[in-house]
Amino acid sequence: MPDRLPKAVLFDWDGTLVNSWPIIHESMNRTLEAMGQTPWTMDETLERVRKSLREAFPPLFGDRWKEARDIFYTAYRAVHLERVEKKDGAEELIGLLEKLGSHLGVVSNKSGGHLRAESSKLGWDRYFEGYLVGANDAPRDKPATDPIFMALEGTGIEPDQDVWFIGDTWVDIACGRAANCYTILIGKNMPEDPEFVDHPPDEHFSDCRVLMEVVRKF
Repeated sequence: MPDRLPKAVLFDWDGTLVNSWPIIHESMNRTLEAMGQTPWTMDETLERVRKSLREAFPPLFGDRWKEARDIFYTAYRAVHLERVEKKDGAEELIGLLEKLGSHLGVVSNKSGGHLRAESSKLGWDRYFEGYLVGANDAPRDKPATDPIFMALEGTGIEPDQDVWFIGDTWVDIACGRAANCYTILIGKNMPEDPEFVDHPPDEHFSDCRVLMEVVRKF
C-alpha cells in the first residue's frame, strides 16, 4: 500500500459498494427469455456481466439489442430501489475516507440514471453527489478511462498513484491501470483468477472492513 492518504478514491458500484447482483441476474434472465435465449446461472451472470450494456448487448442480441435493452431496464427499474443493499462496511469505509479528506467518486458501468437513483435511495449523495459517473455519461465506458477524468473534473486532481481505483472485476482494474491510478481489487475475486492475467491489481482486500482497517492506520 502507499504510505500516504489518497487525494481521491474512485469506486466501482455493483459488487464493490452495493449488492445488486440478484436484481441484475433476474433482469438479465427475463431479457434472455424474452429474446428466446437460454437463461444464465448466477455464476454465469457474475462471470459475464462486466462491460456496460451499450457495449455488451449488441454482440449478445444483434440487431435486436435495443429491444433487449428496453426489456432489461424495465425489469430492473421495477425493483432496484427497493432491493439494492449496501455491502457490509461500505458506508463506514466511504465515511472514513471522506473524514480523512479524500475526494470521493464513483465510476460504474451501470446506467447513470440508475446509479444516481440508487445513491439517493441509500443516502450516499452527501459523499458522491456530482461525481457519480455511470454508463453513457462519458463518451466511452469502462474500461476506457473517460469516466475517470469525468469523476475528477473540477477537483484539480489528476489520475496517478495518489488516486485509488477500487473495484471487483478486471474491467475496474483495467480502467484504473490505464489511467495510472493505484488499483485495489476488493471482494471474492482473487488476483490469481484468469480474468486478471492482463490487468493485475496493485492490492487485494477481501471486503470493505478489511480495507477500512488499513485506512485507519493513516
